[in-house]
Amino acid sequence: MGKIKATLNEFKEFISKGNIIDMAVGVVIGNSFKAIVTSLVDNIIMPLVGLLLGGKSFEALSFTFGAATVKYGIFIQNIVDFLIVAACMFVVLKVIATLGKLRKKKEEEEKAAEPPKKSDEVLLLEEIRDLMKEQKNG
Repeated sequence: MGKIKATLNEFKEFISKGNIIDMAVGVVIGNSFKAIVTSLVDNIIMPLVGLLLGGKSFEALSFTFGAATVKYGIFIQNIVDFLIVAACMFVVLKVIATLGKLRKKKEEEEKAAEPPKKSDEVLLLEEIRDLMKEQKNG
């Protein structure tokens, strides 16, 4: 019983970590984005491509092999879906990487602009020095 409780506690800690929640949000947004891309491909891109190919609908492209119908048109649409999603993810990741580099560069510039912070020991020694000067002069 103790081992089960420990495992459940460990699972609870794992689930409550920020990375898991971020990943869950990413999955939900990704699924929504996929629906948009699918609609774009099915309703805008593929009909236009079909017009260029003589008015054929890609969904209707298929051939029969024995008793099986191979719907390669839908497969082509799925490939286009994938390529659009991959291109969007590439752009998003490039933007995130660029922003990260810019932020890091800004932090480095700010850090370089700041004078080095004196340690507690140096501050204490300076205070002692100043007190000694006061005693000598006063």
